[in-house]
Amino acid sequence: MENSRRQSLLPSFLYSPTSSFSSLTPKTLAVPETTNVLPPANNNLLIPAPTEPGKIEMYSPQFYAACTFGGILSCGLTHMAVTPLDLVKCNMQIDPAKYKSISSGFGILLKEQGPRGFFRGWVPTLLGYSAQGACKFGFYEFFKKYYSDLAGAENAAKYKTLIYLAGSASAEVIADIALCPFEAVKVRVQTQPGFARGLSDGLPKFVRSEGPMGLYKGLVPLWGRQIPYTMMKFASFETIVEMIYKHAVPKPKNECSKSMQLGISFAGGYIAGVFCAIVSHPADNLVSFLNNAKGATVGDAVKKIGVLGLFTRGLPLRIVMIGTLTGAQWGIYDAFKVFVGLPTTGGVAPVVPADSEVAKV
Repeated sequence: MENSRRQSLLPSFLYSPTSSFSSLTPKTLAVPETTNVLPPANNNLLIPAPTEPGKIEMYSPQFYAACTFGGILSCGLTHMAVTPLDLVKCNMQIDPAKYKSISSGFGILLKEQGPRGFFRGWVPTLLGYSAQGACKFGFYEFFKKYYSDLAGAENAAKYKTLIYLAGSASAEVIADIALCPFEAVKVRVQTQPGFARGLSDGLPKFVRSEGPMGLYKGLVPLWGRQIPYTMMKFASFETIVEMIYKHAVPKPKNECSKSMQLGISFAGGYIAGVFCAIVSHPADNLVSFLNNAKGATVGDAVKKIGVLGLFTRGLPLRIVMIGTLTGAQWGIYDAFKVFVGLPTTGGVAPVVPADSEVAKV
């Protein structure tokens, strides 16, 4: 029986406690009678992990696997769904003289390529952003816990926004390495009609033309786009959701229905997505330019597009696209976490002093 009562280290400020811990006070933490809790050690708070059948223990390998799979679903499916918007955006960035606006861009694509043309490049989009999502969300949860443990309970609670920023940046460095080859082929397929039908013929043709390392020509601009984007995406989401629960919802998070929690996740994600689009847009223009033009450099892009153009070209469409995309991603990600028995991301949770005692009822 004792072996079945597993325990895990949980930074209490990251997730709201379950109903079993609703009686938390500065001096004691109420836990079920059937759970054996040891005193805290090394400035970390020991909280019992779920032991019910079918439940996943927080920060276990199964937890990270679930978060990784949730990231695949949230990023792969949503990016594939907005392929038409992405297609118009990329062409507006590459050839603004021809694609002057969103409506004219859709009209030109419909006339020249037909309805099927709106989903050109959907396969590298699906596979690339599935790989990126797996690394982005899975490693974010890992690094968030890792940096929290390094900082200690008191500092992690005090500087939680820095934890979110560091964790998301670390995760995105890895995620972009997975995404970059697919992104390179996607942009070439979408912006050069006749280059290839999709990934199967576009990838070998790209390698023959640019060489294997050509697939990573846009990695540094991709980091420049995605790392600030992801830092804003995760840190602003966590902050916005916490503010919603604190100021806009009349009851604690653990008393809200799952549907309400998922609605808050979508709303927080959409607002965060608007900030993400603005922060990462100049680098997005660079990525599109470099992957479209053989042998192009960042200097060539700045000279042709202009500094102001880097910040403004295609921005309104990207705000709509990224806001919707980010809201949907957080909604799908948290819906999957709920499905497997995990708490939704973010929200208000009490901070327990590192030297507080943990007692049984």
